[in-house]
Amino acid sequence: MSILYDERVDGALPTVDKAALLAELRQCLPDLDILHTQEDLKTYECDGLSAYRTTPMLVVLPERIEQVQQLLQLCHARGVPVVARGAGTGLSGGALPLEKGILLVMARFNQILEINREGRFARVQPGVRNLAISQAAAPFDLYYAPDPSSQIACSIGGNVAENAGGVHCLKYGLTVHNLLKVDILTVEGEFMTLGSDALDAPGFDLLALFTGSEGMLGIVTEVTVKLLPKPQVAKVLLAAFDSVEKAGRAVGDIIAAGIIPGGLEMMDNLAIRAAEDFIHAGYPVEAEAILLCELDGVEADVADDCERVREVLEKAGATEVRLARDEAERVKFWAGRKNAFPAVGRISPDYYCMDGTIPRRELPGVLRGIAELSEEYGLRVANVFHAGDGNMHPLILFDANVPGELERAEAIGGKILELCVKVGGSITGEHGVGREKINQMCAQFNSDEITLFHAVKAAFDPSGLLNPGKNIPTLHRCAEFGAMHVHHGQLPFPELERF
Repeated sequence: MSILYDERVDGALPTVDKAALLAELRQCLPDLDILHTQEDLKTYECDGLSAYRTTPMLVVLPERIEQVQQLLQLCHARGVPVVARGAGTGLSGGALPLEKGILLVMARFNQILEINREGRFARVQPGVRNLAISQAAAPFDLYYAPDPSSQIACSIGGNVAENAGGVHCLKYGLTVHNLLKVDILTVEGEFMTLGSDALDAPGFDLLALFTGSEGMLGIVTEVTVKLLPKPQVAKVLLAAFDSVEKAGRAVGDIIAAGIIPGGLEMMDNLAIRAAEDFIHAGYPVEAEAILLCELDGVEADVADDCERVREVLEKAGATEVRLARDEAERVKFWAGRKNAFPAVGRISPDYYCMDGTIPRRELPGVLRGIAELSEEYGLRVANVFHAGDGNMHPLILFDANVPGELERAEAIGGKILELCVKVGGSITGEHGVGREKINQMCAQFNSDEITLFHAVKAAFDPSGLLNPGKNIPTLHRCAEFGAMHVHHGQLPFPELERF
């Protein structure tokens, strides 16, 4: 029977003698780089969600897949937990280490193994940066479509673990839609290939199951991604609105008109001002909201779609619609959006980035709900959206040096996610659950569903050693969450009463 871990995972794990484990690793893997001093370990105490910090017991930095295999075999035999980490840009605490576990850093596996022009695919190691794939494919007029805002730094292995998206995922899909094959090592150190070189493979779709599993089912060793031809032309329309509700309704109007943009992004006034002050993208700083709508394809179709979108935006109440004059201005428009997170970081000592998804039709109502929560908790919220697919990124501004503000930021974040679930959405669109959203998993799923999730985990990792305490809450945890909401009269779903 597998152990089901919750956030008190360290208390459930067997005691590990650090000195003895370090000595055994050095004996079995003499060429493996191992960090063990407090000063070195501190560097790896968190991922991009810096509010949660834990110093790992040991950090290992392998350079050969055989080292990873031997490490997993040893840890499995000794009952030592392993947390995999790529570039560390994740925003949900998915790569948060354990005090009684090993942090396995895959960043040195950074080689592009093959660019196949005829087959339109690339084989890469897990530590390759997202943007590096498109840069390597550019001479063949190909590119890799998923483009997270952190694409300059984030690694493809982490993208697979979190099923990352990006501003162009509305038309071109998430990571899962752009993969052909993933090679992994199981917790026992066994090699497995999920997917195939063909567009489909017989049997269960384990590739889709693994993508987004947050390092809980295996360790990525190689990824084969699809490459797409570069569009002949791409144009961006910037539309300004005097209310966020109008902008939200315009998103649904564009899709309802039968137009699927390459990207459709939304920013509210606080995000607009922060980005403009940082990037000088030419945004209208008086607007309550802007939409960025990119249309790509062959020139004749794009020109026609631009006119249709302009008509939809004006009919929806846009106060200004502006077409990027040239490629330089198009790039500048996107630079403002892609730098929205660091831009907001310049106007607040700290911010908490949320990640929820809602049906497009619910955008206006959810934006009103976020504004009400912002007022209730006394914290500003800057809203940045992958509006086309309903993926929201509210940025909650706070100061961790002020007592109680971090707790209020976490509380409002939880309420926003529960609001997403209430209107038929999800608690994550691309950042994953990790440690951050483990409570809200109890709001979205009932006890039978969570039990099934644990069964899937146990099928791959019966001993529960891969990234324990993340993604899936225990039933005990959900019972506590449900009791808390019953006490306050706010239970989101009656199913929780069954725990």
